[in-house]
Amino acid sequence: MTIDAAPTVRVNDFAVKLANVNGTGSASANSLLMQAIFRMGIPVSGKNLFPSNIQGLPTWYEIRVNKDGHTARALEYDLMVAMNAQTYAEDIAAVRSGGYLLFDSSWPLDDDLVRDDVTFLGVPLARMCLENFKKPRERILMKNIAYAGAIVALLGIDVELVRSLLAETFARNEALRESNQRALQLGYDFAVATFDCPLPFRVEAMDATKDSILIDGNTATALGALYAGATVAGWYPITPATAVMDNFTRLCATYRREVIPGEHDGDAPTVRNNYIILQAEDEIAAIGMVLGAGWSGARSFTSTSGPGISLMNELLGLAYYTEIPAVIVDVQRTGPSTGMPTRTQQADILLCAYASHGDTKHILTFPANPAECFEFAVTSFDLAERFQTPVFMLLDLDIGMNDWVVPKFTWDDSFVPDRGRILTDEDLAGMKEFYRYANADAEHVAARTVPGSDSKGAYFIRGSGHDMFGRYTENPDEYQEVVDRLKLKHASAASHVPAPVVISRPGAHVGIITLGSCDLAVREAIDELAERGLAADFMRVRGFPFVSDVRAFVEGHEHCFVVEQNRDGQLRSLISIETGVPIESMHSILAYGGFPLSAAQVVDGVLGHGNIEQLED
Repeated sequence: MTIDAAPTVRVNDFAVKLANVNGTGSASANSLLMQAIFRMGIPVSGKNLFPSNIQGLPTWYEIRVNKDGHTARALEYDLMVAMNAQTYAEDIAAVRSGGYLLFDSSWPLDDDLVRDDVTFLGVPLARMCLENFKKPRERILMKNIAYAGAIVALLGIDVELVRSLLAETFARNEALRESNQRALQLGYDFAVATFDCPLPFRVEAMDATKDSILIDGNTATALGALYAGATVAGWYPITPATAVMDNFTRLCATYRREVIPGEHDGDAPTVRNNYIILQAEDEIAAIGMVLGAGWSGARSFTSTSGPGISLMNELLGLAYYTEIPAVIVDVQRTGPSTGMPTRTQQADILLCAYASHGDTKHILTFPANPAECFEFAVTSFDLAERFQTPVFMLLDLDIGMNDWVVPKFTWDDSFVPDRGRILTDEDLAGMKEFYRYANADAEHVAARTVPGSDSKGAYFIRGSGHDMFGRYTENPDEYQEVVDRLKLKHASAASHVPAPVVISRPGAHVGIITLGSCDLAVREAIDELAERGLAADFMRVRGFPFVSDVRAFVEGHEHCFVVEQNRDGQLRSLISIETGVPIESMHSILAYGGFPLSAAQVVDGVLGHGNIEQLED
């Protein structure tokens, strides 16, 4: 059914959802559309919502286009591309009133599914590919490119740009390049001949992404580790963190190899790897390898997710107590237990802050996008060595596995890693005796030595009770002296972790605190609240331990909301525990179903709170 009334034209402001079956090769076609819009200079986001099985279950890809940069997840869709009969009813229900739905008209659509307020666009994709391609698998794959061609026409995407993207992708395979180009043209030509193209919502070229790149957080994290000087990694594969090490391995193979000339004339040169990456038998072994390398003086790290952190807890306590630097990249996913491995969440905050038994506190960084993944990876290595302790960088699946539009990375070639207090042989020569945990500085950090130093710097490391001289003790005062210093050392890190981002609005009585990938949705929500007459201030926490500004922000607002993606309000609890503000002074807005946060969820959470309407103008 079609709608005759001509709606208002909207340019660069719409959302598209593509519904497919996992394992049918749709990811390439969906990514192609997002890349084309990005290359047209338009702010865009792509969210891949996929199942954890290999093949057969529903998968969705959501594209949000917004000229103002509001690219958090949408909840209503202007165009639905329904390629999965199993989810037709669900997908049709998600189209906004007045929206459009593209489906494969090779088979009839059940009359019960038709909505009077939605325009249905039938494209005979299966029949089209059956007639134009010979191999069964090729027909399945080219169906995706054919619907991409139809969408290119419907949305006014530059078709020549899309053709060039396909040419780049398949530059080394002429047969694939030709079939993809043909499928694209089939879908495009059918849409142009059959429908009124472009639709009332469409794209027009902008210049908003010229200084930006398209990258996912896992790749950016690996690049940051490379630039930070990491040379050792121990890991065990786990969704959604595996790509961190895949990319780090690829980068090291290119940039961490040294050509050694032959010893004698005529001898062939050899290639030496200036790095080592070890896939361990499990996460326990992985963190053990990382700690061994960190104790030896190498910059070392692991990447994992919640289940891996759970397994690493005992050795993380060892690293905290014996003061060994390490970086742990936690790409958070939905728990508990196995949970939903391909869904996003922020539920490891307390797990990481207090990892291991006994009294422990760890340094955390919270990047909000791939650009900060790159930046905070470097920061995390510096923090780990400066404070001789494990540092956790907590991103999540949304950041790690989805492509984001972020500013081009910059790098200061004069960067010098902060190795912290490492004694040289010259330092040791001027000392009467060296004690590992004595003579702490103003930040409560004691000097360390690394293997290969003068024998005067040798010491025995132990995870059992020890005093400031590194000697075994069960004396209460001697034990407490060490663990109290560790607490003070952790507190000293507050001024070194990434500072909170604060945006204030005149007259605001409402404050909203958030972290990580919630950033874009909360910023958009604050703009929408302002349009409704409710001013709200914004704070995004980027590191732990907290600076005093966090407590001041809570105390400075009549209503303070904490937006996060977990069930139990973990950031809210951590703020209360660590700053002393009453937990009742903060109100939780929680989204923990596994999909990325949307602005609508935040707006509804704020406006749904009792008495908040009294603050509206």
